[in-house]
Amino acid sequence: MGSIRKITQVTDNRFLNMFDLDVVHRTGAPGKYYVASRARSAGELKLSTKVNRADGVIIYALYGEKKDRVVLIRQYRYSIDGYIYEFPAGLVEEGEDFHEAGIRELKEETGLSFHPIEVDPIFSKPYFTTIGMTDESCAAVYGTADGKISAEGLEDSEEIEVILADREEIRRILKEENVSLMCAYMMMHFLHADPENPFAFLEVET
Repeated sequence: MGSIRKITQVTDNRFLNMFDLDVVHRTGAPGKYYVASRARSAGELKLSTKVNRADGVIIYALYGEKKDRVVLIRQYRYSIDGYIYEFPAGLVEEGEDFHEAGIRELKEETGLSFHPIEVDPIFSKPYFTTIGMTDESCAAVYGTADGKISAEGLEDSEEIEVILADREEIRRILKEENVSLMCAYMMMHFLHADPENPFAFLEVET
């Protein structure tokens, strides 16, 4: 197994930092590795703490009396200089539970009120996003949303359009648009969900 000899923090930013690692490969050869992280310091990296705390939350919210629409956002992202379809999401603040973060973030990004449902932890615990380049992990929250769409809670850096997508629109988005991977997988679930029990995929057989 490889090992890490030294960690050098390269940046000191509020939301994202770069770290250079001096490593030893499984063969004994020395090498370099580069990690992007939400951590503020080397001591907060997950490779240091060995604790997988959720950095962010992703919100799977169904809308309407029949729960037949999914709340999506179409957001401009500088990394691709274009728009991409995603779930509402955001960072978990210090001292905040990720369920609380989900309620807050949905309100800020869409104006809608979120009503989480309780699910087995295997569906909501933090999972890593892009482990080849970052130690970031996100938890998912599930539930329903209601209310009126509003842009009042958006920050200047956020360029977001709220989409209440039915199955026909989801098929079009998957076929024609840029979509984040986690969002795409969940949209595929929604396409095949039982309209009478759209959260059935979250049930654990005993």
